[in-house]
Amino acid sequence: MIMKRFVMAIALASGLLFSGVMAKAQDRLPGYIQAEKFTQDKLGTMLFSTMVDPHWFGEEGCFWYEYKTSEGTFWYVVNPAAKTKKPLFDRDEMASQLTEKVRDPYDARHLPIRNLKAKEDGRTFTFEVVSSKDAPKEKGKKTKKETFYFSYDYPTGKLTHLEDQEEEPKRLRWGSVSPDKKTVIYAKDLNLYRMSYEDYLKAKKDEKDSTIVEIQLTTDGVEDFGFGMPYNRMNTDTLCNGKRRSVYGVWSPDSRHFATILTDNRAVKDLWVIDVTAKPRPTLETYKYQMPGEKEAPIEHLYVFDMQDNSRKEIRTSAFKDQTIEIETRPYEQKQRGMEDVARVWQGDDSRFFMTRSSRDLHRIDLCTYTVGQDSIVPIIEERMNTYQETRPIKTLGGGKELIQWSERDGWAHLYLYDDKGNLKNRITKGPWHVENVVKVDEKARVAYFTANGRNEGENPYYEHLYRVNLDGTGLVQLTKGDFFHEVAVDDDARFILDNYSRIDSVPVAVVLDNKGNKVMDLQESDFSQLFANGYKFPELFTVKAADGVTDLYGVMYKPFDFDSTKVYPIVDYVYPGPQVEAVYYPFTRMSVRTDRLAQAGFIVISVGQRGGHPSRSKWYHNYGYGNMRDYPLADHKYAIEQLANRHSFIDIERVGIHGHSGGGFMSTAAICQYPDFFKVAVSCAGNHDNNIYNRWWSETHHGVKEVVSDQGDTTFVYKIATNPEIAGNLKGHLLLVHGDIDNNVHPGNTMRVVEALIRANKRFDMLMLPKQRHSFGDMNEYFYWRLVDYFSEHLRGESEKSVDIPKR
Repeated sequence: MIMKRFVMAIALASGLLFSGVMAKAQDRLPGYIQAEKFTQDKLGTMLFSTMVDPHWFGEEGCFWYEYKTSEGTFWYVVNPAAKTKKPLFDRDEMASQLTEKVRDPYDARHLPIRNLKAKEDGRTFTFEVVSSKDAPKEKGKKTKKETFYFSYDYPTGKLTHLEDQEEEPKRLRWGSVSPDKKTVIYAKDLNLYRMSYEDYLKAKKDEKDSTIVEIQLTTDGVEDFGFGMPYNRMNTDTLCNGKRRSVYGVWSPDSRHFATILTDNRAVKDLWVIDVTAKPRPTLETYKYQMPGEKEAPIEHLYVFDMQDNSRKEIRTSAFKDQTIEIETRPYEQKQRGMEDVARVWQGDDSRFFMTRSSRDLHRIDLCTYTVGQDSIVPIIEERMNTYQETRPIKTLGGGKELIQWSERDGWAHLYLYDDKGNLKNRITKGPWHVENVVKVDEKARVAYFTANGRNEGENPYYEHLYRVNLDGTGLVQLTKGDFFHEVAVDDDARFILDNYSRIDSVPVAVVLDNKGNKVMDLQESDFSQLFANGYKFPELFTVKAADGVTDLYGVMYKPFDFDSTKVYPIVDYVYPGPQVEAVYYPFTRMSVRTDRLAQAGFIVISVGQRGGHPSRSKWYHNYGYGNMRDYPLADHKYAIEQLANRHSFIDIERVGIHGHSGGGFMSTAAICQYPDFFKVAVSCAGNHDNNIYNRWWSETHHGVKEVVSDQGDTTFVYKIATNPEIAGNLKGHLLLVHGDIDNNVHPGNTMRVVEALIRANKRFDMLMLPKQRHSFGDMNEYFYWRLVDYFSEHLRGESEKSVDIPKR
């Protein structure tokens, strides 16, 4: 009897426990359950490769690429001339051989190959495999896993274990190697040094090798005006500790001269962040940071070193107060991608190079040349505008006898052909559309290949295409086809084009084209099978009018994958003001914390452009917000949401949220304070709320700075901008401010100034500080995501799971 009662008691308790678990499960909110299906870790198992990244090798225009699907990782070799795509190796056979040699079990779908490289012979590949076995421990070093190195002969399929290679030589990032591979330049103890390439190879094996001969080229390097000066100065004692550091510079094609720009930051004021969680004590981090309008500016110096006698010559460059200068560098060839010790070479010939010189307000930009032996640079092309100007790298032809320049001088970005004296030979492109970048110039055929957008009537103006045009401006042809965003790579001989194309609402595809735009072969279509199996649905594109009723704006709408058109949803606007880019994605993009992942919690999420938000349209569109950085995008977003609500009955215009990061954090707080009856909730992350204390470049460039010259000839710069603390008293809705406490890009002081203004205005608000996090929130992004979901759920949906722990990654 006693046993019977005991069993009944256990059963009753179990039933109560089960019913409690059921009740708890039933209490879960559907939006959270849906959102948990697409955590960061889960998404990593649903979608793999979405682009083909070609590694060109050999002499026949071949390339290899790595591509992962739900069947594992594949390695392919493509020969466009022969129209063939073949596996680099048999995966089953490779797994078998690696298992025998490494003595760890592998199969075809789980090959641990890494650091694959093609040798210059066009047939040999090398790679490494990390074993589960610990390597022999070296004194004073951490235990590492044993690494095996292999060579693979593609034509014969022969795999060779490189047993004599205990480890691959270290990849040293401090050496600037000359084109002839005889000399290496680097910084040490704030000065410039050189060594032979042979000694550099010794350093790859042992940086402390006592036989290495170093030649010191300068002796006057000092803190904040020395070679190899680090950005952060946490410990000034480490500046002169004998450690070799990298230095920016470019070589002459004949390897005789090395040109470099050294910045004198001594007058620039310090800024600080404190890592309060550092152990054993909070740590102060100091760095140089010029703010808008400040007179204490960096000064850039141009030096040219002669390797024949190790001499240095400073070149006069000054034309504008607080100017910036940049040397035009020859682009790397496709075959050089990923290769070590590739020289950075200036554009020009052995004795002459090109460079740009820009005024502080960017209203004046000069393209200049310097000839070795002269004392000064010489301007050859002058660009002038009443707003800031952008630049793109020039392309020189014939060793600098001609050049192609990108310019927005007529209100649209186009290409112009000049001789080496700066005389215009002809326009290459013209019309109400935007040239983005010159990809390749075939000098022999005198053809330029470039990306551009906005040329096709009825197509989203942000979709990039590849074009070719003769350098005399004739023969313009669009090479990529279809209403897609095209991301391309052209081989070194301009024979073949790899075209990755997609839209935010399409599966990415990769094909090979010839240089006339004809399709040579299909390569890949991304594997969306697992993503679709879990309920994924593409977002939807839309077009609305700007607040002027004339300008077209383009956007993307993200819905919950379990969307029900009979329901009504809150709407959240994900924003970024630009002007260097908008928040809208045009090619396919993986699910993001800010957009489609947020939508799964039960929201309609949109991103839409705004006048002043993107450089890839007209100069008028791009510069619309010049002088009005805080408020210019707000009316367009409010009007866009109103139009969408009028179109779609499932959007609740009374429940509108807004959020953004960085400039978007600035914009979202401005929006909820400037339109407090429209935007009910804002989550503002890492916002530059007071651009008076943001960095000079972004703030002065995009808002504008006034250069004032006194009667005495003194030049000052006047900067005035509207800030969020000034309007904090307008807040009516719910505002969550988020910042990383060691953000050395947008200083946490930006958020704290809004906090102070809100407190003094007696406003309620919420705040989240993320410890040890920089500007992008690092490893706390997933935690931030759930706090984002909590805040919008609580204040737009009237429900949240704040009482439940944050879901695991």
